[in-house]
Amino acid sequence: MTILDEQGRPEPPMAGDEVSTLLGFLDFHRATLAWKTAGLDADALRVTVGASSMSLGGLLKHLAYVEETWFACRVHGLSRSPVWDGVDWESDPDHDWQSAVADSPGELRTLWEDAVTRSRRLVAEALADGGLDRPAAVALRDGRTPTLRWIVVHMIEEYARHNGHADLIRESIDGAVGE
Repeated sequence: MTILDEQGRPEPPMAGDEVSTLLGFLDFHRATLAWKTAGLDADALRVTVGASSMSLGGLLKHLAYVEETWFACRVHGLSRSPVWDGVDWESDPDHDWQSAVADSPGELRTLWEDAVTRSRRLVAEALADGGLDRPAAVALRDGRTPTLRWIVVHMIEEYARHNGHADLIRESIDGAVGE
């Protein structure tokens, strides 16, 4: 039985096995990003705080890209989807962040939600094909090959860090606060 908190986020299991605990925390952090970006128009998704150029729309697009990079490209060795495969990352390494200003809230939300849906499917496939110890199909630039376990923990860290950013940005927009 899934327990939802007051924001509608799924609580990670208190006594689950390793897989359900890790995926529970990843889904909790995904739901936190959804909560922090919910109900905002295009102008609000473009708001930045202080000297940073980071926006909530940029976070949605960046995390869609990160989901695909780690779970599709790295774990399974798949090619980038059409939305990313034409990007010249050498000349525009911050494309995911900067291009979000031209996207509508619906486009950003759909891009991120589709990436999360695909990632869940790809993680399930990888778990069925070696479990958390399954090595990624593509090594890191330094030659080391992470396991699925390492990648899931990395994604939890990625979301946790960016959800802190999202919390500050959302508070600056409308005063909404909460973990």
